Amino acid sequence: MSIVTIRGQLGSGAPEIGKLVARKIQADYVDREITDGVAERLQRRVKDVVEKEKPPASLFGRISEVASYSGPIVGAPITGYFPVHLSAWKAPLDDSCYTQALESVITELARSQPIVIRGRGSQFILKDHPDAIHVLIVAPLNIRLRRVMDSLKMDEETAKKEIARSDSSSRAFIKRYFNAELEDPVNYNLVINTKYLSFADSASIIVNVISSKK
Repeated sequence: MSIVTIRGQLGSGAPEIGKLVARKIQADYVDREITDGVAERLQRRVKDVVEKEKPPASLFGRISEVASYSGPIVGAPITGYFPVHLSAWKAPLDDSCYTQALESVITELARSQPIVIRGRGSQFILKDHPDAIHVLIVAPLNIRLRRVMDSLKMDEETAKKEIARSDSSSRAFIKRYFNAELEDPVNYNLVINTKYLSFADSASIIVNVISSKK
């Protein structure tokens, strides 16, 4: 039985490779299902959880995030006076509540092996799991740019901005919730550069590593 966590830069091919691996090892591939699971566990809107997955990358953005709300933080001690008419689902989702639910959902998913899990800190949540293999997919910016332009039908300038936004958000997510660096290779069993390998070949390498652990 196997668990694969896969993370990658926008345009690197991580989701495509993850799905190929899942097919090869006859595993479930989970991505947005994690978001839905966290939302259900916390009884929050999916939109609230998606916002936690894309935290502000700058200090100014995080200050603005807090300053824009004057009511109680869900999951935090209640002090002072707040509008009593405010619905609980309108309050910002506390970081600790979010991470506890995220860890619970991913840990539960890991019991259903084999499984391929895309991102959301799964490489850190399952870092000590004996059956887990953690994979990072990378590629040079020029290759990522071309892929994003083709797949999302964007012009070059728009694609550059989308890649920059995605990279910043992904790094901020890992730094904020796991106090780690997303692209530090020591956090992974395998780092694959798709400049040199096709998605199919990359998937085959991951499957070979899985087989070598059995």
